Amino acid sequence: MPERAPSLAAKELHPEGLPVPITDYLGHVRVEKRLAARTVALYTEDLRKLQAAAEDAKVDVLQLQPFHIRRQVAVMHSNGRSARGIALILSGWRGFFHWAVVQGLVQNNPVLDIKAPKAARPLPKALSTDDAVQLAAFRLLPDQMPNTTNGVEPAWLELRDAAMTELLYSSGLRVGELLGLDVRASAAAEQQGRGWVDWQAAEAHVIGKGQKRRSVPVGGPAMAALQAWLQVRDVAARWPDQAALFISSRGQRMSPQSAWVRLRQRSQQAGLQAPVHPHMLRHSFASHVLQSSSDLRAVQELLGHANIATTQVYTRLDFQHLAKVYDAAHPRAHLPTDKSGEPPAAD
Repeated sequence: MPERAPSLAAKELHPEGLPVPITDYLGHVRVEKRLAARTVALYTEDLRKLQAAAEDAKVDVLQLQPFHIRRQVAVMHSNGRSARGIALILSGWRGFFHWAVVQGLVQNNPVLDIKAPKAARPLPKALSTDDAVQLAAFRLLPDQMPNTTNGVEPAWLELRDAAMTELLYSSGLRVGELLGLDVRASAAAEQQGRGWVDWQAAEAHVIGKGQKRRSVPVGGPAMAALQAWLQVRDVAARWPDQAALFISSRGQRMSPQSAWVRLRQRSQQAGLQAPVHPHMLRHSFASHVLQSSSDLRAVQELLGHANIATTQVYTRLDFQHLAKVYDAAHPRAHLPTDKSGEPPAAD
C-alpha cells in the first residue's frame, strides 16, 4: 500500500507561511534564473494565492488537481478579477508546477490545460452623432490656416483634409481603403488591387481585407467635398501622372500615419474634447447607421465584415444609446427620491 502523503500541518513552512516546494521554487527563479526582485515578488504573491487555494481544499499544494485550479479560476472571475489578471496568475502557477514536474515532485502539471476566461471585447470608441457631424462639417477659415507647405497653399490642404474626413464618416472606410482609392478606374488599379470613385454613381469601390472588393455609397456632403478637392488636387499640373485620390504636399499617395496626424489635428481644431483617429469615424458610421436602421446585415455589408459576429459589437453601442435615451426620456426610468436625493428605504 503506497505511503500516504504528509499533511500540510506536517510540512515544513517558510517563515512567511509558504511551504518548502514553493520557497525552493522562488529560490530557483531568484538565483538560477536571475529574475528581478520585482518579478520574484510578483511570483511570490501569485504563489500565496496558490497556497491559499490548497488550504481551502484541505490538501497539500502539490496535491492540487485541475478541478481545484478551475474552481479558483471561477472564484477569481466572480470576484471581478480581469481575464488578463487571471491569465498572469495561471502563468505563475503553471511555471511552478512545471518546475515541480522536472524535480520529480509531481507527475503532471494540473495547470497545463487551464485557460483564463476570455476577455470581454472592448467596445469600439464611437463619436456621438453631434460630434461626428460637427467634425465632418468643420471647415477652417482663411485666417485660421497655417502657412504654405512645400509650395502648396493651406487652402489645398484644407480641402483635402475636409474631403478625407467627410468620406471616412460618410462611407465607413478603413484608413487603408481610403488611401488606396484612385481618382478613377484603370487597368493599373485593377491589377494592383486599388479602389476608385465612381463619380456618376456616387459610390466608392474599395479593396478591403483579404483583397475583398465592395462598393459603398458616398453621401451628398462627402461628394461635394470630394468634388471641391478634385478641382484643386493637381496644383498647376505638378503631378499629372499621380493616380491616387489623396496625395501629400509632395505629390505622393498619403500614408496612414499622415492621415492619423491630420485627423487628430482636425478634431482638435473642430473643438472636440478627445482626439479622433480614422477608425473612430468608421465605428461612428456603423453605430449611427445601426441606430437609425437596426439593420445589422446591411451594416455588415457596408463595413465589409466577413462574419456578422464582428458587426454585432455595434449592437452593444446601440443598446448604450437606447439606454441613454430611455433614462433621459422615460418618466419612470428612475426610482423616486426623497428630499435628501436618496431613494426611499425599503420596509
